[in-house]
Amino acid sequence: MKKILLPVLAFTIAAATGCKKDHQITKVTYPDMAEVADPPVLFTTATGVKVYNGGFGSAVAADLRDPSVFYMLTDRGSNVAGQAVNSIIIGKPDFDPQIGKFRLKDGKLIQEQVIYLKNASGDKLNGLPNPAGMGASGETAYDLNGAVIAPSADGIDSEGLVLAADGTFWISDEYGPHIVHFDATGKTIERINPFGTGTGGRKIPAVFANRRANRGMEGLAITPDGKTLVGMMQSPMYNPTKAAVVNSLVLRILTFDIASGATKQYAYLMDNVTLTGVSDIVAVNATTFLTIERDALFGGAATNPATFKKVFKIDLSAATDISDAANGTTGKLFGGKTVEELNNAAGLQAAGITPVTKTPVLDLLKDLPAVYPHDKAEGLALLPGNILVISNDDDFGVIDNGNSGFAVKTLPLTNQVDRNRLYFVKLK
Repeated sequence: MKKILLPVLAFTIAAATGCKKDHQITKVTYPDMAEVADPPVLFTTATGVKVYNGGFGSAVAADLRDPSVFYMLTDRGSNVAGQAVNSIIIGKPDFDPQIGKFRLKDGKLIQEQVIYLKNASGDKLNGLPNPAGMGASGETAYDLNGAVIAPSADGIDSEGLVLAADGTFWISDEYGPHIVHFDATGKTIERINPFGTGTGGRKIPAVFANRRANRGMEGLAITPDGKTLVGMMQSPMYNPTKAAVVNSLVLRILTFDIASGATKQYAYLMDNVTLTGVSDIVAVNATTFLTIERDALFGGAATNPATFKKVFKIDLSAATDISDAANGTTGKLFGGKTVEELNNAAGLQAAGITPVTKTPVLDLLKDLPAVYPHDKAEGLALLPGNILVISNDDDFGVIDNGNSGFAVKTLPLTNQVDRNRLYFVKLK
């Protein structure tokens, strides 16, 4: 399929800033890549591994009022797999998921502000698993000393980020899944999920409670008119069960009308079952979006290198709305099967379902000026002039050592500790 994109090394956009009577034109030249400068150390493990307060690449949102400013999101914090089944070790249980405000200056990303995420009472949120019935992931959490950490209703595994025109934020997560509206200071305005345990009383459809643990609503976009949120599930949901969807390529997209709460759902076909899935979505117009789909391997590694990290253009306009008017726990059934059980394009076609169209526009492993060295390409933003911004999740500079402990997350290509970066690509 013919590509519709060409990478460039550097480019400039101009934006008007200030009031209408006395605005100034600010020109920003974007490099092909900018890295976060000097992330602080959160803590050092007993074995001397430094855990950084990075992690800001789970999502990125551009401030269209200031072309040099980017808001970047952390997830739940540093963690590794525990010894027991479905257990995790939380490096810093009191870590507060947060939004970092960064300014591009002299080719570096300089942090200017941290916006801590808070509940409706103004108390800081955390990254701990939710209780049963409130978005539980099924994980038992432990601290570094082996003590069990209780689940928390204020836990959020933040992954998708939208900056609204009024300066407030919308964030989606991998737990509930939850969609949470925050004011400009990070305080919760409304929390929406399938369980009705949020604030405000609004819900998203019940079927989304079947999300695969830690593969929830990974991406979130807003249409240019500011009226509709568009959430992207990372992987096929376990709907009705894990075993029933082992070969499924079907992901769900949710649209949520902010004013009315009305929703629609669409089917998206992942390229193959080996992939981690879709990491983000960003709007081009009311029906056209860009997504990023990837594997979990490092680009440029000498052994077992990454083979799939691609951006796609999708269109919802001709896709079938697969919503369930009855709001059943498994969603609308087709021939007695869930949408996920239909598995692939042939299954959807046989059921009379048209998925969203999908066209490749960028291969991160082939089309960038330099080799993409990261494992996790996780955030997308779109600047005026069709400049695509891509962020990576650096996992706070650490990785699982395979023995329920932390190791330094070193990029195989560079032998350097992974850091948050933004990559800038001009779309044709």
